[in-house]
Amino acid sequence: MAKIPFKEQMRRVREDAIVSSVNRLLAEKGFDAMTVDEVAADVGIAKASLYKHFESKEELAAAAMVRVLDQALGYIETLEADKTATPLAQLKAVARWTMQVQLAGEMPSLPAQNSALRSALAAHKVYLDRLMEVSDRLGAWITAAQKAGQISAELPPELVLYTLFARACDPVLGVLKATGQYSDEQIIELLLTTCFKGLGER
Repeated sequence: MAKIPFKEQMRRVREDAIVSSVNRLLAEKGFDAMTVDEVAADVGIAKASLYKHFESKEELAAAAMVRVLDQALGYIETLEADKTATPLAQLKAVARWTMQVQLAGEMPSLPAQNSALRSALAAHKVYLDRLMEVSDRLGAWITAAQKAGQISAELPPELVLYTLFARACDPVLGVLKATGQYSDEQIIELLLTTCFKGLGER
């Protein structure tokens, strides 16, 4: 295995620090409120140095999303290794993971409507590749769960997928946490129940 040059090691370390900062700031403030100046100050580098790694605020957000998707894929792979788990159990585990990440303040918060960001993400090949891979793997579980009668076959699979994605940015988690009435685990259980069982009387 070829040794990575020291300069390249330092570049990777700095980019990792930048993306970590962006991820935290996006989770705390959201895309619109976060500034490139804040990221540079948080990392402890000049703004000009930051732009040597990432050309725009949109590219910073894309890098943060790629990191989260990589983490999601890593988690999905651990779930796939358990051959005894049902598709429904795997989907619930992914939903639980996304909510844990959000409650830990580590889920980037991106606006639903932002043409510049949407265009940047639509043109970001690595982001799109990761998103498609996550979608395909979850889609396979959704289809299997529907065939097994664990999820209603009347629901379009893409609707189920988008519902799961929505848990990663569900504002209800923050609202419930702010009340101080529930632990993180209780909040997650409540939202898992409404997500997978609905609001009907049980």
